[in-house]
Amino acid sequence: MSDKYDVLVIGSGPGGYVAAIRAAQLGLKTAIVERDKLGGICLNWGCIPTKALLRSSEIFRYMQHAKAFGLAAEKISFDIKEIVKRSRGVSEQLSGGIAHLMKKNKITVIAGEAKLVAKGKIAVTKDGKTVEHEAKHIIIATGARARELLSMPPDGEKILTYRHAMVPETFPKSLITVGSGAIGTEFASFYLSLGAKVTLIEMADRILPVEDAEISAAARKSLEKQGMKIITGASVEKVTKNAEGVVAEVKSAKDGKTETIQAERLISAVGIVPNTENLGLEALGVKTEKGCIVTDAYGFTGVETIYAIGDVTPGPWLAHKASHEGIICVEKIAGKSPHPLNKAHIPGCTYCHPQIASVGLTEEKAKAAGYAVKVGRFPFIGNGKAIALGEPEGFVKTVFDEKTGALLGAHMIGAEVTELIQGFAIALTAECTEAELMHTVFPHPTLSEMMHESVLDAYGRAVHF
Repeated sequence: MSDKYDVLVIGSGPGGYVAAIRAAQLGLKTAIVERDKLGGICLNWGCIPTKALLRSSEIFRYMQHAKAFGLAAEKISFDIKEIVKRSRGVSEQLSGGIAHLMKKNKITVIAGEAKLVAKGKIAVTKDGKTVEHEAKHIIIATGARARELLSMPPDGEKILTYRHAMVPETFPKSLITVGSGAIGTEFASFYLSLGAKVTLIEMADRILPVEDAEISAAARKSLEKQGMKIITGASVEKVTKNAEGVVAEVKSAKDGKTETIQAERLISAVGIVPNTENLGLEALGVKTEKGCIVTDAYGFTGVETIYAIGDVTPGPWLAHKASHEGIICVEKIAGKSPHPLNKAHIPGCTYCHPQIASVGLTEEKAKAAGYAVKVGRFPFIGNGKAIALGEPEGFVKTVFDEKTGALLGAHMIGAEVTELIQGFAIALTAECTEAELMHTVFPHPTLSEMMHESVLDAYGRAVHF
């Protein structure tokens, strides 16, 4: 039996390692268990490496339009192996950074696969050897994996999950992406920007269905203009492999008609499954619903000593949500009084081209909740910085409560909106009304001025459009 810890975290993704660091900062003796690489899926196979890939495709796209900036770039090409190499290098660098942070904060790193064997006790197995560890508090942060459907079982060669799609050996001439959430749309955009013929299939009646309807419509228009084929309100009934790649049978929900689509490869991006199996949850009475661990607002499962955060709990399944949950959970354990997480104030970002970002209620959901709303919009074409950047496509949309002036939500599509959205996230947290946002001075020339103008527009006061 090893030493007893105050806090022991299972999983070192953005929820787990942040929880561990905060616990150490609060003077708690802390350990973290990881069966693979520090940083978890997000750092090694998700958020970070995909953004490195998308950055390469973004630069490639700019090079193709060099003439518009008064520049010349001839014989433009890319090497997919080098693009992947750079992406993997970014992940490795950051994983090493997590190791440094563990050492800096005197957090014990335990390699292996963990299982709960009793309240306050886990068994960690590595290379056939099992060691038990004790802790006053155990935080489960084991994340999630790609959902696999029987109609399209991944083989890593022709039918891919996001992990396979991140490290292609060769670049496909044609590709089908099933699922238009953030993951599916980002991969579709990446491959499209580098020249693949891409078909994006979505079961809902519009792509990016969690976004505001106007944003979804604008994204579809832009992606189709770039050459992407988009099919909505349809399901993939069957996928067969042949010498040329795959054939997908796609059925329309509207009329039941089926069409077949041939492509070299298919990416399945139809959601995730929490990693809750083989953890020993059932034996200890930890409850799950639809595979997710049930917790209170502070991560407590209701079973003494056991907590859960991140993608093993109900969504949204986002790295920054997991990190914040980790801090809340640990501070509660330490006897502090943290504010519970307000899920309505968690920003969401999709790094396709053009970028998409949102926070708070959509116009539709605000109305459904009973609000009378004021809505403001401001287009990129009316912003000097956007025109100077050569990025005139997109708009910013804000939704306010007509009665109180409270900001209810903000939605954006266009260049760098994933960086801009945090301004509205702060405004929601601070419970700002239109008055505070109108009186805030935004620097010129910046893209952020569109945020100001969209607020002004909601009240009939937009200046530059």
